Amino acid sequence: MSRPSVESATSRVQRLLTMVPWLVSRQGIEIEEAAAGLGISEQQLVADLDLLFMCGYGQLPDEMIEASYEGGRIFVTNADAIARPLRLSVDEAISLIVGLRSLAASGAGESSAVERALTKLEEATGAIPGVDRVVVVEDDTQVGQTTAVLRDALAAARRVHLTYVVPSRDERTERDVDPMRLAHVEGHWYLEGWCHRAQDVRLFRVDRIEQVEVLDEASTPPQGVARRDLSAGAYQQGAADVPVTLRLSPAAHWVAEYYPVTSRETSGEDLVVTLPTSNEGFLRRLVLRLGGSVEVSGPPSLREAMAVHASEALSMYGRP
Repeated sequence: MSRPSVESATSRVQRLLTMVPWLVSRQGIEIEEAAAGLGISEQQLVADLDLLFMCGYGQLPDEMIEASYEGGRIFVTNADAIARPLRLSVDEAISLIVGLRSLAASGAGESSAVERALTKLEEATGAIPGVDRVVVVEDDTQVGQTTAVLRDALAAARRVHLTYVVPSRDERTERDVDPMRLAHVEGHWYLEGWCHRAQDVRLFRVDRIEQVEVLDEASTPPQGVARRDLSAGAYQQGAADVPVTLRLSPAAHWVAEYYPVTSRETSGEDLVVTLPTSNEGFLRRLVLRLGGSVEVSGPPSLREAMAVHASEALSMYGRP
């Protein structure tokens, strides 16, 4: 069964930017009529209006958009700033150009929209000295090189062969993947694609791809396969996963960056994180590897099991 399609953040922002001036010019319009005019459901319209309460051109109360739909009629006020043409300072324009050129180079944004915005900005700022010397330096790190290869495979609609490290099983795997997209989530690049080994959509963190080879075979994900909803993060908890609470000393802080922790908080110099896993063997290897740099705080059953494994490992050092 395919997953339902999920609206992207970009699409919703575009709709909100169109919606605000449209509603401002139609004060008192009924919800049903507005939803029909905007081509969305009444439920989606109400959700968008609720979101507008948190939008504006500043953070002070009088700088926020006010949207009311009590009694079934919509009134949007304090939104004149969105209807006015955007005026940028020189520093703001150059910052936007740098950001858009970086986005274009990374391939993370919708290329046509990025190019249109970049063209308009460059035309408007052509007389500013030094703008033509703004360049984006290519990322020559391992992740940057791997991402570039994957981007080329996506553009050419080619299958890729990956050597991939699965941290939750401490395992190196070989798999063929039909790329669907590259996504930047929570500070990391991910390849999403149809994995022929798993026969399902999978998400691969690029810095865990040890080798990538672009194959001569076409990329052909099955029809009806949907992308994951990444709005809540890259990790999706499995039914068998158990949330394990770990207390990490500074020497083990890297665990919170490398593994899919779902929460983290500081406690003095330590980090307290939640690491969901269904693989006790993986957890045992991780705890023994970290030695005194980690403490399993819960659940109690796993805490006791890890203490037994640690004692057994320690006793081995006393044997002849």
